[in-house]
Amino acid sequence: MAVPQVCYEDDMLLALNKPPGMPAQPDPTGDMSLLTWAEERCGQALHLVNRLDRPVSGLMLLAKNAQAMAHAQQQFRDGGVCKEYLAIVGGMLPASEGELTHFLTQNPRTHRAYAHAEECSGAVRAVLRYRLIGKGERYAFLHVQPLTGRHHQIRAQLSAIGCPIKGDVRYGARRANTDRSIYLHAWRLTLQHPVSGQMLRIEAPFPQADALWAACEQALQAGLS
Repeated sequence: MAVPQVCYEDDMLLALNKPPGMPAQPDPTGDMSLLTWAEERCGQALHLVNRLDRPVSGLMLLAKNAQAMAHAQQQFRDGGVCKEYLAIVGGMLPASEGELTHFLTQNPRTHRAYAHAEECSGAVRAVLRYRLIGKGERYAFLHVQPLTGRHHQIRAQLSAIGCPIKGDVRYGARRANTDRSIYLHAWRLTLQHPVSGQMLRIEAPFPQADALWAACEQALQAGLS
């Protein structure tokens, strides 16, 4: 399995690019987790500020002390962190860009979220913005910005509009990827540094040696130029 890449580090924070397939923290499989890997690398206990699903790649933020953890987590709770993802999806988008609002319920036995168009008992509101950045022969490349931080939010909301993420069979993709990854990448985080107050913008490189991600990156760069 690939190892994480360091995207940012100082005496308060560590940002890593998690490979797809690596668990964020120790789980019953016993596979090496990002948290364990990072603690062994740093030689100290660390605190996970955010988490990514196992099949998802991209940025995870860890704090090196309780002060940094509290400050960063408060920003996540208050919506002060700008989270940007890239997704490769099937299906037909309703528009080239838009804002999606759903009400999510959870099934704890299957660890699956369900997106409802109307408010219902036990549901939480989930909002995201998406923008089409390019297309391949069978898939669309999206820039996605979740405005709320709900469990499986991006996966469930894109599935709800008929555009499941490639490889995400739990949410409607036709076929799994051979490595059980899904084409969702936590690309960029923008947040305030817990000590200096400086705004940090941290990016995670795309997964390597993958033609679809290479095409997505090319489309993104063309749109930014």
